[in-house]
Amino acid sequence: MQYDEALLKEYYAPAADDITLDDIDLGHMPSHVSIIMDGNGRWAQARGLDRSQGHVAGVDSLRETVTTCVRLGIDVLSVYAFSTENWRRPKREVDLLMHLFATTLLKELPLFSQENVRLRFLGDLTALPKKTYDVFQEGLEKTKDHTGMIFALAVNYGSRAEITHACQTLAERVASGDLKPSDITQDLISNELYTGGLPDPELLIRTSGELRLSNYLLWQLAYTEFYVTEKFWPDFDRWEFLRAIRAFQGRNRRFGGVVNS
Repeated sequence: MQYDEALLKEYYAPAADDITLDDIDLGHMPSHVSIIMDGNGRWAQARGLDRSQGHVAGVDSLRETVTTCVRLGIDVLSVYAFSTENWRRPKREVDLLMHLFATTLLKELPLFSQENVRLRFLGDLTALPKKTYDVFQEGLEKTKDHTGMIFALAVNYGSRAEITHACQTLAERVASGDLKPSDITQDLISNELYTGGLPDPELLIRTSGELRLSNYLLWQLAYTEFYVTEKFWPDFDRWEFLRAIRAFQGRNRRFGGVVNS
């Protein structure tokens, strides 16, 4: 996706002390960046606030990150918003998150229209409350013709469940005679995942310093570069995103091979 140089320079002015746009090769951006947004609750508790306030503050970081990716010309941004395991959290917190998903999406639809962002969801939406589900469907409908960045929101997502479902779908095709076991390839499996049709992430960002994948995109992250920041998600901003890009651009991506010196 193309970026607007004038808008980008305005967006990143004034510069941070430790990084500027000159530190970034704008012609070598990852096509797909994925983020595990972590630390909302701890951010709030560190300030003597209710955990819910951390989730509210995290919405601002997500909004800025979407704008940042559009400005930098990123093709796909995916974020881990709610896992299949998150249903185990206190009901009050889960209800708040579902309310936030619905109200935030409705509020941000004008931004998606302005920035030509197309919405996509990763996960089983059928388990969501009806209001949240209906708002998500409205978002899909209203952005389906947008041709800019794809923003993929992982909600009620679990990678093991995703892979299991893909295997079951392919097994049904084999049982019906539509497919032979020998026809099953890695590409065929990839197409049956929630991310079917999207490139695998080149860069995964995780906030709050945690060093685990948390059942997220286990298949898709096979050769993804990781960037972990100690910042909690509500403190993540356009400058930290730029630091992640700088780190990514400094990696030697060999994909299992050897790069001759």
